[in-house]
Amino acid sequence: MEQYLTIEGDTVDLIAYNRFGVTHGATEAILRANPGLAAAGTKLPQGMSINIPAFVVKKTNTAAWIWS
Repeated sequence: MEQYLTIEGDTVDLIAYNRFGVTHGATEAILRANPGLAAAGTKLPQGMSINIPAFVVKKTNTAAWIWS
């Protein structure tokens, strides 16, 4: 599991997006890997070490074909 040291202005969803390119699912995975992290508040304190778990981004086809 990777470790991440927070910087000023970090939020869990911002860390998830920067690391994985998505927030849905990744934010929840980070919170599960760090019990009590949600109690730190929306903006995380600078210098906090958090665990970044392995997370697989599921790609979906979101294209819509109107002439099929």
